[in-house]
Amino acid sequence: MRSQPAVDRAAGPPSEGASVAAESSAVDAQRPARLVVVWCPDWPVTAACVAAGVPLHHPAAVFSANRVVACSAVARSNGVRRGMRRREAQASCPDLAVLAVDPARDARLFEPVAAAVEELVVGVDVVRPGVVAAPADGALAYFGDEYRLMETLIDHVSAKAGVEVQIGIADGLFAALLAARRSCVVEPGASRRFLAPLPVTELDQPGSVLAEYDGSEELVDLLRRLGLRTLGQFAELPERTVSSRFGRLGMLAHRLANGLSERPLDRRRPPADLAVDETFDIPISRVEEAAYIAERLADELHAKLAGRNLACTRLGIYARTESGEELSRVWRCSGGESGTNGVPVAARGIADRVRWQFDSWLQGEQRPRSGVVTLRLEPEEVVEAGLLQLHLWRGGLGDNPADDQADERAGRALVQVQRLLGPEAVATAVLDGGRGPAERVRLVPWGDVRGDEAKGAGARSGSGQAEVAPWPGRLPAPSPATVHPEPVRAAVVDHRGRPVRMTARGALSAPPARVAVDGGPLWEVAAWAGPWPLDERWWDPGADGPAARVQVVLAEGGAPAGKALLLRCRDERSPRWQVEGEYT
Repeated sequence: MRSQPAVDRAAGPPSEGASVAAESSAVDAQRPARLVVVWCPDWPVTAACVAAGVPLHHPAAVFSANRVVACSAVARSNGVRRGMRRREAQASCPDLAVLAVDPARDARLFEPVAAAVEELVVGVDVVRPGVVAAPADGALAYFGDEYRLMETLIDHVSAKAGVEVQIGIADGLFAALLAARRSCVVEPGASRRFLAPLPVTELDQPGSVLAEYDGSEELVDLLRRLGLRTLGQFAELPERTVSSRFGRLGMLAHRLANGLSERPLDRRRPPADLAVDETFDIPISRVEEAAYIAERLADELHAKLAGRNLACTRLGIYARTESGEELSRVWRCSGGESGTNGVPVAARGIADRVRWQFDSWLQGEQRPRSGVVTLRLEPEEVVEAGLLQLHLWRGGLGDNPADDQADERAGRALVQVQRLLGPEAVATAVLDGGRGPAERVRLVPWGDVRGDEAKGAGARSGSGQAEVAPWPGRLPAPSPATVHPEPVRAAVVDHRGRPVRMTARGALSAPPARVAVDGGPLWEVAAWAGPWPLDERWWDPGADGPAARVQVVLAEGGAPAGKALLLRCRDERSPRWQVEGEYT
């Protein structure tokens, strides 16, 4: 049974003069490709019902670890929600059909949908079972109109695959997917306006780009608690603020909220020698055989990518059968998936996609006439591996501390680095006692006892953190974000242009009015705090003697420059000012 949703047009940006035109032209440089997305609502439930023989109008839900991961519209109308425990869901809907998660099943049954879309649109990518995306430009050149394309696709897929689909067209995968959920077309350049009023929880909906990353749920919950209820409110935050507060996962979410692609547009065509292939003397006709070979080829492909510091974002799977049939499918790979080995877009993710695709080919309705004799894995699109890097060995914000397996793998890797470069090559930063920012961090070689009994460290607090004993003259919080290994020379003068000195009592001879760093121009001092006198190592003849620290906020032309410095002054008669650190 098919219901054809109404097609709406999302309003484009109004004309607001030259300022809007300039802003639009600046955004055009980063605008993602225009995509058409075909979405099958609640596909895991639909596939599970078809495989189990459950009528599609019956309330059903797919469970993993006794929690609902997907449910049908009928089940939602009876109070079932994603994340519910099994007992709670069955209490809300006693007739609920309980089905198990099976990604291979979902991929196998989705192949006819992808094939039906591919008959009308070229360049089809399987984003995940239930969602396919394709460039809209090529299809529009044939159909001429986006609404005609949508209507034709809905009719064709429903006739060929017998499932209900919704279609959306927008700039970028994230906006196009949300447009498909609403069956609308977003005008070119209007993705940010389309996304602005939508709730921030759309970032973590099943199948979204961000939802593939560990910690996405915690990030969205944090944004809501901070009062950022819509994507537009989050998009208005400065990039620098988002980066410093939420890290790489927050930057990814910020790009999506702004209607941009999930990563900067620096993609490149991969070298030809990255592809891996194998020819089999005995044709492959079983999924188990294909899965074994897929893992080996995936390891080989991942090793080639890692050797060039690359990561695959689109994977092409190509096969040829004994009778000469050519089979192919392209899968999109997201940067946040971790599989069982915790490595984003690594061998396990590649092997899973190959196994799912072979399950579709060998057990689907349109099976090849003979077994597969040649298999080739080809990265269709790659990016620098650093663009997908989150944390050292975990997925992202809000990592699970119980991931002992990931910790163990990271520990083995760090020990191997020590074997190659020496025990001092890998160190852990430990909070220690001291008055200055550089003195409060001590590097302990990896594997050594960090030692809460070290100098300046006291008993452990209830939170497990070492409580640092009081240090007279200690710099108050916050500490500088940047501490220079070698202090940078500076000059400080008062409002009359005379050098500011430190008196014998550790005070300043006059309030600092201007600061020059390393011979550069003078900056006005908007505010300052201190001084904090220092008189240490008095017994050491080679010590610098008494000193004082001062915090200053710089301004230029009466406007804040957004820069603050930690200065240190030595020698009462011949002042020597130095920049110890910088605040951001």
